[in-house]
Amino acid sequence: MTSTYYTGEERSKRIFAIVGASSGNLVEWFDFYVYAFCAIYFAPAFFPSDDPTVQLLNTAGVFAAGFLMRPIGGWLFGRVADRHGRKNSMMISVLMMCAGSLAIACLPTYGSIGAWAPALLLLARLFQGLSVGGEYGTTATYMSEVALRGQRGFFASFQYVTLIGGQLLAVLVVVILQQLLSEDELRAWGWRIPFVIGACAALISLFLRRSLEETSSAATRSDKEAGSLVGLFRHHKAAFITVLGYTAGGSLIFYTFTTYMQKYLVNTAGMNAKTASFIMTGVLFLYMCMQPLFGMLSDRIGRRNSMLWFGALGTLCTLPILLVLKTVTSPFLAFVLITLALAIVSFYTSISGLVKAEMFPPQVRALGVGLAYAVANALFGGSAEYVALGLKSLGMENSFYWYVTAMMAIAFLFSLRLPKQAAYLHNDH
Repeated sequence: MTSTYYTGEERSKRIFAIVGASSGNLVEWFDFYVYAFCAIYFAPAFFPSDDPTVQLLNTAGVFAAGFLMRPIGGWLFGRVADRHGRKNSMMISVLMMCAGSLAIACLPTYGSIGAWAPALLLLARLFQGLSVGGEYGTTATYMSEVALRGQRGFFASFQYVTLIGGQLLAVLVVVILQQLLSEDELRAWGWRIPFVIGACAALISLFLRRSLEETSSAATRSDKEAGSLVGLFRHHKAAFITVLGYTAGGSLIFYTFTTYMQKYLVNTAGMNAKTASFIMTGVLFLYMCMQPLFGMLSDRIGRRNSMLWFGALGTLCTLPILLVLKTVTSPFLAFVLITLALAIVSFYTSISGLVKAEMFPPQVRALGVGLAYAVANALFGGSAEYVALGLKSLGMENSFYWYVTAMMAIAFLFSLRLPKQAAYLHNDH
């Protein structure tokens, strides 16, 4: 079936649904990424130390802890989405993210309440991690179900357009604050501003998500195995393991070249924070624009071929790119190299949610997508900064490059297991 079977009204309705789901996704990820980009400024307020690497290591640890809540969020919200509807799940997750951001914005520092400060910061991040753990699977499921056949790759790519858009807006807000405030002001109170913005934006996205139509049917929601781990693992264990396998490498390389890259340019290549922020702003904008193009490419060549290109190029190119970036002095060269790396990652991210959703039936789709993604992301994506900084502090930074390369080789091997035809959502190949 092609998109010509849809009436103009139906196309408009589905496009609006994509926009509505995407807007909430953007806010969720803005709130989550603000932490990573502001860490340079608030680390001393929560983790006093003379060594900036130790401070970043501690904030990266809290960042990773947020990821550890994702499997619980993936299970909880996946169950809600499969049993009570995608719309309800998406509204609850964005409300939780709002609460977590507001809490961080108002937190007292170590100087005010001592060890309670990092403890409360950790608690707020765990809350946000639970929310994001549920957001990915439900949004991916919803967007795959409303996308037009024949253009599923293109439409589903907007999940990462908004995911990256949230990251881009986070770094953009930091860049603007860097121009308006001094270094001391940013460290004292300026870092709180992005968290307030995120909490307010979440309320707007809640309003938008209220207008969405439900995509799951009453029949699938009432299925006795809907949203259950028993239903998922009894019939779809192989699909779950396959998704887990390639998501591990995909998450690791994604976070290596996005959230960690700003710190890498400052802490390893020796660039100042403002230059690194400018580079990452430009890179993330291009990366965001690439997603629909790579999504359209997957509609032509097939999801499996896109994933194989991702695994192969990631395996071959990760090590040389990171080695050159280690000693780079030209901001332009750094920009080109990171853009190249993220072009490779786009083979995966543009269809990330869709290629997972196509492997599970509707009654366990949100659970299968969300839980597999959350587990792989918690173990490999969320720990990327922590592992990189930990190896650097031990004088073994190059080992991290080999680690990413090995995980990309594993992603390639698991991509070979993908079916040439989509198992459930009908593909056009």
